[in-house]
Parts: sequence; C-alpha cells; structure tokens
Amino acid sequence: MKLINATGKKSAILLIYTGGTIGMKEDPSVQALKPFNFSQILEEVPELGKFAYRIDSYTFDPLIDSSDVEPSLWLALARLIEERYNDYDGFVILHGTDTMAYSASVLSFMIEGLTKPVIFTGSQLPIGAPRTDGKENLISSVEIAAAKDAEGHAIVPEVCIYFDTVLIRGNRATKINSDNFRAFRSPNCPPLAEAGIHIKYNSGIIRKPEDWDAEPVFHTSLDTRVSILKMHPGITPQIVRTIICSQDTRAVIIETYGAGNAPSKEWFISTVRDASGMGKILLNVTQCPAGSVNMDIYATGKGLKEAGVTNGYDSTTESALGKLFHLLGLYAENDKVKTSLEIDLRGEISK
Repeated sequence: MKLINATGKKSAILLIYTGGTIGMKEDPSVQALKPFNFSQILEEVPELGKFAYRIDSYTFDPLIDSSDVEPSLWLALARLIEERYNDYDGFVILHGTDTMAYSASVLSFMIEGLTKPVIFTGSQLPIGAPRTDGKENLISSVEIAAAKDAEGHAIVPEVCIYFDTVLIRGNRATKINSDNFRAFRSPNCPPLAEAGIHIKYNSGIIRKPEDWDAEPVFHTSLDTRVSILKMHPGITPQIVRTIICSQDTRAVIIETYGAGNAPSKEWFISTVRDASGMGKILLNVTQCPAGSVNMDIYATGKGLKEAGVTNGYDSTTESALGKLFHLLGLYAENDKVKTSLEIDLRGEISK
C-alpha cells in the first residue's frame, strides 16, 4: 500500500464525526457517556499516529443521533466532501449504526464519478469502553481510505461501510444485528474487502471511475416524497389505498413476498392500477434478506408488472429509498425515473 499521494505529499484523510456511539467516552464526574473532542483523536486512538499520513477531523455541531437523521445531514455531508475533495485522499464518516445504511446508500447516489474512498463506520460499543469495536473499525477504515494502487489511484473509490473486519458497498448494506459486533451485511453482493492479518481487496467487483482525472458530480437535489408499503397477511384495502394513492407521495416502495409477489385479489391489483394511473411510481422490492425480484415467474408478480409496477431486482429497501430520493430530485418526468430505477447506477442492483 502506498502512503504518498500523486503530488508526492503524505496522504491525507478527513475524519467526519456526525454523532453516534463510536465518539462517546465515559465522563467519571457524571457517570454518563459524553462525546469526546475529535481534534484530540490521537489521544483516544494513538494507533492512528503510526500511519504515515495526515489525519484531520471535522465534527458536526450539534451532533446527530442516527435515529434523528434527516436529508439535511446528507446534503451537509455531500457539500463538505465537495468543498474538501481536492484537499484529501479519502474520507471516513463516523455515524450512528441505526441509519448508517440509509446514509451510505443515498450518498452513493449523490456523488457521481467518485475517485476517492468515502467510508462510513461506527461501533456498537463506545470507543472508550474496554471491549470497544470502535478502534478496529476506525483504524481499518482510515487505512482503507488511504490505500492506493501502484498507479497512485484509490483502491476503493466507492461509498462503503466498514464494520467488523468487512468492507461492503454502501448501497448494498443493511443492518442485521443490534447487539452483535457483526452489525452489517451485504446479502446480495460479496465484500469489497476483508481485514485479517492483511486487508484483502476483492478487486474484481470494486467499481472504478471512467476517468480518474474528472471531477465528480455532486447531486444535491433530493425529493423525499416516498412511502414504503410492507405487505403482510391481513392488510386491508383501506391501508393499501391510503399509502399508495396518497397525494403527498410521488413514489412508493412495495416490500413484497419472495420473488416479488403480492396478493392476487382484485381489490389489490385494482388499487395498484389506480395508483399507477395517478402517476405514482411503484417500486417492487423483496422482503427477503437475500435474493431478487422477478415479476415474470408467478402470476401475482406478472399482475403487478402489468399494473405498472417497476422491478427493484435485488435492491435493499435502504438503497431503493436513496435511489428514489436522488432520481426524483433529478427528474420531474416520472418516465425518466422509472427507466433509471432499472439501471445499475452505482453497483446497487444485479441484473
């Protein structure tokens, strides 16, 4: 791994602390957890000082509990990275775990033509706790963010999540465990890297920019008028119509059974058809942790397709939401949104 950037200077990494468990330590005076000063990160994690590159920090004020994350945070992150893009070789975002997969997903769509790593990480235990997972997550994230190939290019120029020795594509990640160190997984896409004694990169699936010298495009227009309908036995016609025919939404993610199936009852298909006729964008995403939607296998899936529902393939709900926010902000025309939903833009779906 090279530690010198293309200008001959030491590689530089920007740590961005938004909030979350990782930045907490116990304050003995009040016997409670409080955020520590990230400008003194080397005092908390002295191992970072052994790396031969510059590490700077930026802390959001006020800090944000990840359960309170709003699009304003994503816009602030995108603008911060855009402003500092030419000053750093990589970015590490420290974020609470509850909505980390949502933030990583939407940011992957907001930055087009990325040439540098943007790594989200966090922890299940505070960095000041004796058994914290935060130190390893942070140290490895920084090392990956600074890693370059023989030509001086970033090894992983993607928006990713690093957690518990595994680096996964941000828009493929989902949180699977609330009390285990292995909090995130990517059921439909192999890890981009795994950290053991050495960090092993899965170069065959890491996305690379078409032009390393081109400046990335930062998309900061988001339209969040999206709802989610999770199918379940016993769901009523009133609930379905209220959600998918709402005047307040442009798009609805329908979390279906199995390979994209839903009730075949006439009232359901009729309601879906009505919503489609109203101009609603309806995206079919499976409830299954792994696997893909295929609306050509069963009659129920075919019925949805004929009623105007768009195929979400093997997208996670988090990724589908972020992609819709981005595309709805980008296009006023629904046809363009529907067409783009079925295109793999940032490695988020397999077709």
